[in-house]
Amino acid sequence: MPSNKRLRIAILGFSLEANRSAPISDKKAFTETHYLDSEGIRKELEGDFGGVRADIHGFCQQMDENGVWDAVPITIAEAPPGGPADHKFFLEFLEEVRTGLIRVGEVDGVIISEHGAGLTTEEDDPDGVVFSLVREIVGPDVPVIAILDLHGHVTQRMHSSVDILISYLTNPHIDQFERGLEAADHMLLMLNGTKTTSSFIKVPMVSPSVSLLTDKGSYADLIRSGQEILKNNKDHILNISILGGFAPANANTNGMSIVVTGKAHHLESKKIVEEAAFFLAKSAWRDRKKYTTNLITLNDMISLSKKVVSDPNEPQIIIADVADNPGGGGRGNTLYALKRMLEEKIENATLGMIVDADLAEDAHKTGIGKKFKARFNRNEKTKFSEKYEVDALVISLARGNCVGRRGTYANRRVDLGFCALLQIDGITVAVSSGRHQLADPEFIERLGVDLSSVRVLVVKSRGHFRAGFDEFFNPKQIFEVDLPGLTTPNLYQLDLSRVPRPIFPLDPDMSWQPPK
Repeated sequence: MPSNKRLRIAILGFSLEANRSAPISDKKAFTETHYLDSEGIRKELEGDFGGVRADIHGFCQQMDENGVWDAVPITIAEAPPGGPADHKFFLEFLEEVRTGLIRVGEVDGVIISEHGAGLTTEEDDPDGVVFSLVREIVGPDVPVIAILDLHGHVTQRMHSSVDILISYLTNPHIDQFERGLEAADHMLLMLNGTKTTSSFIKVPMVSPSVSLLTDKGSYADLIRSGQEILKNNKDHILNISILGGFAPANANTNGMSIVVTGKAHHLESKKIVEEAAFFLAKSAWRDRKKYTTNLITLNDMISLSKKVVSDPNEPQIIIADVADNPGGGGRGNTLYALKRMLEEKIENATLGMIVDADLAEDAHKTGIGKKFKARFNRNEKTKFSEKYEVDALVISLARGNCVGRRGTYANRRVDLGFCALLQIDGITVAVSSGRHQLADPEFIERLGVDLSSVRVLVVKSRGHFRAGFDEFFNPKQIFEVDLPGLTTPNLYQLDLSRVPRPIFPLDPDMSWQPPK
């Protein structure tokens, strides 16, 4: 790589975590989140990066610090976790990628930021379609690096189309920026002549979402084992990625994916890469029965809440309604917890976010300090989202963007739309029109909630709340409740009719050995 050459790196991505049972993610779902053309991406790169994923921010920062380069934005489409993307829209996106890459001409490398658990209404591997299209256009010799969420699914098409595949190491996801830094380092290595070799093994197991945390547990142990192997083989291995997958995708791509990428400078490296992948796959399979849930019942939740609100010496608690997580395609509007808490006259509790655009707009029309009839889910047709009416007092209102301050959403602009804090008997309920999981304190602090004084906080989130609210709640103060919903971690309540079989634990007696 000549020292005076300005490197040209294309930037693109299609990011959707798709839940097969959720309503279709149409073009509007993307345009209302982050659907950026080349100029839109450029504005973000020249600004605060708040409208692009943190991995892109990290990649660009590291490239800036290490040489003279030009970002070549193509297009980025990102939607909240939801149902499969409308295939017609996906084809439009592909055409934008194709024409964009052809228009900009020769590039020195490509960075792709995606989730990895995408679906469309006609395609189970849209991420692989994007990767292969990029490879087709730029040719076999241009470095292509992809960054994925650790809940993604790797396919053979994805693996064979890129040089390096990097997944997050943390869940909650707080290392996207660092993965971008890493991607830039690898890109520079490849541009200086390093070639790669990679081993990919699909482990036939589908895991409950709550069993894939990375602070402790079997998945955490597996991630740490991979990083220890990487640390001890730096001369040979560049990256180890272990993607746990996303059960509600209900796709032929489901399963745990292990990808080890190394330097292809001699045969020893290839052997070390393959042995590492084999060892990790074998370890994952050995511990397959340890990927379990630890949920409390609704009755337990009520008893626990009563105990906490009645005894000031008890520590405050946070309860996660993991089955209605907008971060996994849940609608964020099921009312099982709220209705029961009202029936049991629980006080000094806060619940959110209830995603209900009609209700949020009604609260804005009503105004602060006034009462109105809160009509939940009046136009909702999704299973589990029941209608409900109750008197409510408008405590506070907010609208539009906020900037997350901790964890997954730190420094990212998030449009929550119309927001309101309602008082319903002894419970304050945060409502929004934008569908996002309650994973950052700012989402409700902007409405005036003092989290230090809330005795019971119920969040519609699967796991990212842990990083957002860790300054208030330690792991011993966190509970996950077993309720109905589109994102239930109870695998036997999910439709898994399209996953490859046999697969554990649906086929509990199956045998499997990783290929050598």
